[in-house]
Amino acid sequence: MSDMPERWSQASVYPDMWADPDEDPRNRDGASPDGELATLQDFLRDYRLTLQMKCEGLDPEKLARRSVPPSTMSLLGLVRHLAEVERDWRNWVVPGDPAPKLYGARDADFEGVAADQALVEGAFADLAREQAATDAVLAEYPDLGTRVGRDGIAVRELLVHRIEEYARHCGHADLLRECIDGRVGQ
Repeated sequence: MSDMPERWSQASVYPDMWADPDEDPRNRDGASPDGELATLQDFLRDYRLTLQMKCEGLDPEKLARRSVPPSTMSLLGLVRHLAEVERDWRNWVVPGDPAPKLYGARDADFEGVAADQALVEGAFADLAREQAATDAVLAEYPDLGTRVGRDGIAVRELLVHRIEEYARHCGHADLLRECIDGRVGQ
């Protein structure tokens, strides 16, 4: 007898997908966005939604469940980590001293996870707040070639790095979710 869940998908049209096209908030009718900035923002939006979708329907215990020893990775840890990442990228742009870490030094975003509803709500609120703040700062620079911050990083590079971070961690979220309840899909 195994304690590993059976694989399943909620989708019926394309069983390798997370949700059927009509129910997937990442699907939009019509053509793809025009222009580089709109395209990058669209990809970032979709990866953010993917992370949210991978966490939906899980209680605090499942969100806090760690993957495999010795890893401290969990879905809740990923949410906290990405809130920290948003703040870190914003720190590259804004003048002055960097904003302090949200959860503490090193891997506190992962290690501080617990199966607690208030902690879950706080993490999702932190993520939404940090995403909005970073989006607002970068919206001040519609020219993707503009160099910002102490190191003169192009806004384009900051956007691409954020997309890369979400994409990588959505891959982790796929595996974590499958280990939790067997649900699969892109």
